[in-house]
Amino acid sequence: MNDLNESDGLRDYPLARRGVLMTGLISGFTLATQRAEAQAIHTGTAGIETGETRIPTTDGQLPAYFAKPPGSGPFPVILVNEEIFGVHEYIKDVCRRWAKLGYFAVATEYYARIGDLSKMTDVKQIIADVIARAPDAQYMADLDSTAAWAMGNGGDAARLGVMGFCRGGRQTWLYAAHSSRLKAAVAFYGPLLGAASPIQPRSALDLAADIQCPLLGLYGGQDSSISADSVRQAEAMAKAAGKIADIVIYPDAGHGFHADYRPSYRQADAEDAWNRAVAWFARFGVRPAG
Repeated sequence: MNDLNESDGLRDYPLARRGVLMTGLISGFTLATQRAEAQAIHTGTAGIETGETRIPTTDGQLPAYFAKPPGSGPFPVILVNEEIFGVHEYIKDVCRRWAKLGYFAVATEYYARIGDLSKMTDVKQIIADVIARAPDAQYMADLDSTAAWAMGNGGDAARLGVMGFCRGGRQTWLYAAHSSRLKAAVAFYGPLLGAASPIQPRSALDLAADIQCPLLGLYGGQDSSISADSVRQAEAMAKAAGKIADIVIYPDAGHGFHADYRPSYRQADAEDAWNRAVAWFARFGVRPAG
């Protein structure tokens, strides 16, 4: 498992045959969103293994960040879906939080084919030039590739979970409908609605009844970008189809309430949501042994 050494994380895989726009990950925070002066939570690397690597996909390789306990495993796996701002320090910290709990967490830079998010400073530009140009089918295939890479490097195929924030929350809903290997999913304020396009043909709401694993949705009641009605509708559609879905709405929280590097952060709600996420994965078998 040489590619899991932090100093060697970018060495073992050659450059993609088609070329990936990002050869590494964002070292700090993107400028694309207003942020607080400092991140509220800082998770160190003591007692865990962390680093950057490349994920082989169907048409090249994508950069990714991983964090895991020491040893060969097998470990339960959490796939972490980024916001629209890239795999920056907050997303990496989330991976380290999981590793401290005994999980193998991986966050892949899924938009690297299209643009370098670390160099983009305007949200509208990010959405128009990158997010709207990312085919859902490719994203699902890349998640499959990330899961396969994790399984080949100490991850347990029988204990696979996925989570995500904002746009990554939407992708969490989609992946829960796509993958039969998932045991559980957690979506932090993932939008349910969205205009259809040839490459993004179905919204998360369209697929709510098709989820193949238990899904926990964590939303803010003051989120002006995601209506509570759409969230409750998705929950109702999933349950009507005999699926397990649980939606928690924090009445006073807005969008991004877990993002502890932004003014939107609400500590009490974020901590409660995180504890619920940990319990959700454990409840459905995505948990460390012992």
